[in-house]
Amino acid sequence: MEPVLDNLDLFWSGFLRSLGIAALAAVGSVVLGTVVAVCRISPVPVLRAVGTAYVTLVRNTPLAVVLFFFAFGLPTVGVGASTEILGLRTFYVLGVSALVVYTAAFVCEAERAGINAVPAGQAEAARAIGLGFVATLGLVVLPQALRTVVPPLGSVLIAMAKNSAVLGAFGVGGDLFSAYVRLTSAQGYAQLPILT
Repeated sequence: MEPVLDNLDLFWSGFLRSLGIAALAAVGSVVLGTVVAVCRISPVPVLRAVGTAYVTLVRNTPLAVVLFFFAFGLPTVGVGASTEILGLRTFYVLGVSALVVYTAAFVCEAERAGINAVPAGQAEAARAIGLGFVATLGLVVLPQALRTVVPPLGSVLIAMAKNSAVLGAFGVGGDLFSAYVRLTSAQGYAQLPILT
C-alpha cells in the first residue's frame, strides 16, 4: 500500500484535472448544444440545415476520430500549433474543445426533445401577443422545456465525464498515468486493481 500512498499527490492532481476537464467541457457543450438546438428548430431553412448536418455528422463519428482530428489534424493546418493557448497546454485545450464539439451534438438532441415536448399552443400564444422567435423561445418555450431536459441532459453530461478518460491517450490528465507508471515500477501493481 506504500507505493499508492507515496503517489497520492499524483492521483489527487489527476482527479482534480479530470474534474476540471469535465466542468469546462460541460459548460462549453451546453452552450454550443443550445445554439445548435436553436438552429435545429429555427424557421430559417439554412440554419436548420446547418444544425441538422452538424448533429448528423458528429453523432455518427466516433469520439476517437474527433479527438484525433483535434489533436493531430488541426495543428497540422496551424490551428493550435503553439505550445500554449491561454496559458494551458495545447493538447489540453484541443482535447477539451473536441469533447465540447462531440458532446454538444448530444446536448442539442436532448434540448430539442425538451423543446418539442412543450405544447405548440404555448409558442402560438406567444406569437399572438407579438413576441418574435427569439423572445418566444427564451421567455416561453425554454423555461417550460427545462424540466423535461434535465434528466436526459444529466445523462449526456455523465457520459461526457466518462468520455473524458479518452483524453488520456493525448497526454491530457497525464498525472494518473504517471502514478500508474510509478506504481508498476515500484512493485506496487498488486494494489492497482483496488484503485481502478
